[in-house]
Amino acid sequence: MHLTENSGPPASGSQRRRATTQRERKAPGVETRSLVSIIDDDESVRESLPDLVKQLGFAAQAFSSAEAFLASEFVAETRCLILDMTLPGISGRELHRQLTSLRRDIPTIFITANVDKALRPKLLAEGAVDCLYKPFSESALLDALNAALRRRTT
Repeated sequence: MHLTENSGPPASGSQRRRATTQRERKAPGVETRSLVSIIDDDESVRESLPDLVKQLGFAAQAFSSAEAFLASEFVAETRCLILDMTLPGISGRELHRQLTSLRRDIPTIFITANVDKALRPKLLAEGAVDCLYKPFSESALLDALNAALRRRTT
C-alpha cells in the first residue's frame, strides 16, 4: 500500500516509525527524489530493486544492459548508478570506465553475486562508491546510496 501525505487512511504507528526512520537515515542535504539508475541483466533484480530504491525515497529507472542505459535519455539525469558487474555486451566495470573517460562523473555502486574480496578494493580505487555482494541488506544499500549522493553534491 502506498500512502501519500493527504490521502488514504492514517498511517499506523509502525508505518510512521518506518517512514521516520527512513527519512532520518537519508544523508543531510540530499535531494530525496534523485534519480538512481539500475543496470542488471537479471529480470528479478530489475523488478525488485527499483521498488526498494523508491521505498527509500529516490526515483529509480532500470535497464537490462549498459547499451540500453547509454541509449536512454536518463544518462544526464542519473545521480547514482547501481551497476551489476557481469552484463552482456559492455560489462559494468567497462561502462564505469567509459563514463569516467567521458567525464560523466556518476557515483557508482557495483553489485555482484561473485564474492571476490580482492575486487572491492580495486573498484574503490577506480572511483566506485561501494561494491555490494548479492544478496545485500536494505541498510547496506541505503548507506551506499547516501554516500553516493553526498559525493555527488560535494
